[in-house]
Amino acid sequence: MDRHIGSFVWDAKKEAANVQKHRVDFVTAARAFKDPHRKIYTDEKHGEKEERLFCIGKVAGKIMTVRFTYREGMIRIYGAGYWRQGRYHYEQADS
Repeated sequence: MDRHIGSFVWDAKKEAANVQKHRVDFVTAARAFKDPHRKIYTDEKHGEKEERLFCIGKVAGKIMTVRFTYREGMIRIYGAGYWRQGRYHYEQADS
């Protein structure tokens, strides 16, 4: 079952699994998009059927990586967590 909040949507079961594994719910994950210094990257490993992306932004003072895609005019979140690789990319100067 999908859950909608503003311009975000996600599968409730996928969110529950994400909370179990990474301790991050998708309402919190959506806050990464509000960071004015957020960075968006293409997920080149998992975008065969549709374009998949990463949003790396600061949430409550910690750097979070959110995996998402655009679908039917919405931002569909399918994963989120605090990963070292995301922190590395966030802290790199824009080129």
